[in-house]
Amino acid sequence: MKKICITGGAGFIGGHLGKRLLELGHELIVIDNFHPYYSTCRKQRQLQQMKDVGFFHFYNTNILQLDELKHIFFEHQPDVVFHLAALPGVQPSLTDPLTYIDYDVKGTVNVLQAAGEVGVQHVLFASSSSVYGNQSCQPLKENMANGHVISPYAAAKYSAESFCYAYAHIYGYMVTIFRYFTVYGPWGRPDMAISTFIRKLLRNEPITVYGDHTARDYTFIDDIVDGMIRALEREGESDVFNLGAGQPVTMKQLLAELRTHFPYMRVHYETPRLGDVVATWADITKAKEEIGYMPRTSFCEGLAKTIEWAKQYEK
Repeated sequence: MKKICITGGAGFIGGHLGKRLLELGHELIVIDNFHPYYSTCRKQRQLQQMKDVGFFHFYNTNILQLDELKHIFFEHQPDVVFHLAALPGVQPSLTDPLTYIDYDVKGTVNVLQAAGEVGVQHVLFASSSSVYGNQSCQPLKENMANGHVISPYAAAKYSAESFCYAYAHIYGYMVTIFRYFTVYGPWGRPDMAISTFIRKLLRNEPITVYGDHTARDYTFIDDIVDGMIRALEREGESDVFNLGAGQPVTMKQLLAELRTHFPYMRVHYETPRLGDVVATWADITKAKEEIGYMPRTSFCEGLAKTIEWAKQYEK
């Protein structure tokens, strides 16, 4: 068993990952500053889900505070750090790019430095499929990220990946970078399309679609967490892995599936938004071959589970 720290552990992915790590018997340290990007109450509820599984150390700390971060790391001496803390969202990054540089780049550098100084063995970093930019209608391999991004959020993630490699070289630990492809499921980020659509439909409100010729590689949260856990034990060099379903779902397919659950759904169409890519499609060959990653949840199944959860928690 390992001593594992999760930054951003009260968030969507962090909460699910923390529960799974506790179930597996690992010692857990969780760091989160309850940034108001979305409800603090929601994050508190996600933490409670983890507390129902087992004990963990929790710190309400901002990763921009390097001294506080180092104090936690030196006190607990973690073997592994899952660095998930970041400011998410493409659209807000268009109007406030400097804040994304602070949280997603400077904050990452702080975590990488603290990890190095305390002797962490393995840092696993949450990146994004947005680093591929607009390379639509083809499966995206890890070597296809060329820096031609189309939003400040994506630029910050791409930059943070580079710092991961730099600090891995400086301190000698291993880095694993995950590029997530549109993660959804129970407790999903409330600003994401699926969460927004379901919440509005449960209230019998119309939903707004920004361009109907888009597609996303929607990936269920349980599959994402499984991939992250599998990478925990990998050995070798620092590397990057796509974690996706490997099968894009078009907007028309998403709407059709939603209509099976909400037959009276009303849709309002708007023009595509600046900063949003047209499509994402993960080539997951590398993750399959090197860490045994295998997504198992079909989109129909995952969407149904998410809707059932929302009926209980999103009213």
